Amino acid sequence: MTHVIDASVAVRWTIEMPLSEKAELLLHRGRPLIAPDFVIVEVTNVLLMNIRDRADRVQRALDGLEFLPRWFAHLEPAIWLRHRAMTYAIELEHSAYDCFYLALAVRENARMVTTDEKFIRKVEESDYRKHIVHLAEWQP
Repeated sequence: MTHVIDASVAVRWTIEMPLSEKAELLLHRGRPLIAPDFVIVEVTNVLLMNIRDRADRVQRALDGLEFLPRWFAHLEPAIWLRHRAMTYAIELEHSAYDCFYLALAVRENARMVTTDEKFIRKVEESDYRKHIVHLAEWQP
């Protein structure tokens, strides 16, 4: 099964955080991993916030950004997801950013893997519940 990976999971491939080992396992399972193309922007921003006062993390963050696009089988241009993402954002009363990932998961009949508990709760109360899983609950 294809997995849609959001920035909260992808960032764990580059810096140590809770559930980084689980994220690494997901990365090396051989299943196709996809995301909207702006996952690169979101991960870059999270990395920047995490290295501001930590010079020892700068090189690892830069290395992670170098490899990040290669870890995905496909990065979908967000422009192709915009209408469905907007529809889901209105329906779920949630951020459009997160709904781009959900739109891709639904379109591809895939599962979105995330650590965003607030978004998971909203999606689990909808018809899209089969398309989302918390990283901690993901099973290889």
